[in-house]
Amino acid sequence: MNNKQEVVITGAGLVTPLGIGVEENWKNVQGMKTGIAHIPVDELPLFMQYKGRVSGVEIDRDITPELQRQMKFLNRSSLLGFAAVREAFLQAGADLSDTEPGRRGLYIASGDLTKADCAFMHEALRDATKGAWRAIDHKTLNESTLNKVNPYFLLESILNNAFTTISAFLECMGPNTSLASHSPCGVQAFELASRSIAGGQADVAVAVGYGNWITEVPLYEMGALGMLSSCQSGIHSYRPFDVARDGFIAGEGGAALFLETAERAEKRGARILGKVKGFGNSIELSNDDSLGIPPDVSARSMKLALDAAGSDLGEYAFICGHGLASEEGDRSELRSIVSVFGDKRRDIPLCGLKPYTGHLGAASDIGEVILGIESVRQGTVPATLNFVEAEREYCGLRIAGSRQPCQGSCLMTVSYGMGGQSCVSVIQAL
Repeated sequence: MNNKQEVVITGAGLVTPLGIGVEENWKNVQGMKTGIAHIPVDELPLFMQYKGRVSGVEIDRDITPELQRQMKFLNRSSLLGFAAVREAFLQAGADLSDTEPGRRGLYIASGDLTKADCAFMHEALRDATKGAWRAIDHKTLNESTLNKVNPYFLLESILNNAFTTISAFLECMGPNTSLASHSPCGVQAFELASRSIAGGQADVAVAVGYGNWITEVPLYEMGALGMLSSCQSGIHSYRPFDVARDGFIAGEGGAALFLETAERAEKRGARILGKVKGFGNSIELSNDDSLGIPPDVSARSMKLALDAAGSDLGEYAFICGHGLASEEGDRSELRSIVSVFGDKRRDIPLCGLKPYTGHLGAASDIGEVILGIESVRQGTVPATLNFVEAEREYCGLRIAGSRQPCQGSCLMTVSYGMGGQSCVSVIQAL
């Protein structure tokens, strides 16, 4: 990044269906395991019975009583995001006593759909309709709501649900925002957090992404849009970049990064995971009035990120692609890579990490940064689970179907969403 302050990553936290904590997630990526599982429910179609669900996450009781009382307001994905922030902060080993609260930034990204199905109203509505779902007895509805509906449902439903709790935990009173652009907003939060430090508005900042896409209404909606895999191959159905791809499998999770100035990190002797090199952020327009994926969806963002990073292409260990696994989306992403990297596309490996966890919305963005950094540090490109063969047009791309060694110290991560938003990050692993 062309800036006054060099920004580094000193802490990372990751909670996914693959594991609790960065270490467990990385171990299972090395073992080529998946956190996607079959969760059978007789009345649901097959494609809704496969998902990535987190198990075993707990918030330690050493947080303050005041903070414990706030925890009851957190929805499911916010809890996962908070757990990731806590791990990132502890891993960073930062003592914030020398940093004014007004110099601590917080940037939250949420692709959360936890409450989109309004499940909190189901029991009260059942009472008011006597199961007929035709006419509502409003008196019964009011009485039942008082007894059966969580009074905090409104707080649990807002996309920045975790903001107050996380800011109280770290006493962040500096620059901040909350983003809700689904898939790309994790890297967008990472970018804004980095820029707050680079521009001198903050000394430390946290970027966190969290999401839950596995409740029934969101799954039906995404299925109707043709985004989800039919899951005919069970847990192996999520296959980014493969010629036989047919959509993604949803999941839930949280991921967080602790950022600070290089000067501050070096002064306190912190272990630096990576340096922030650059970002690209843009939107491409579709050729029609649809909300589909436009051609070359990520090309402009990739070029901007490469220019900002100023690194030679030979320094790139690999590209961590978005890997939506839709026919249209992957084709657009691969076309973008061919357009930007030209002949170098044969030298730089490409992988997709979402089959390990399911698509976690905003948590996937930051989670891929975390796992990507660890991969570069270990000199290995993770396998793209379930990948067998690319379309003929993209056979020249070096898609990692199995784990392979890599050279270089820089990593590019790519994220995009429906409607054409895309965001790309470049990090140098240390």
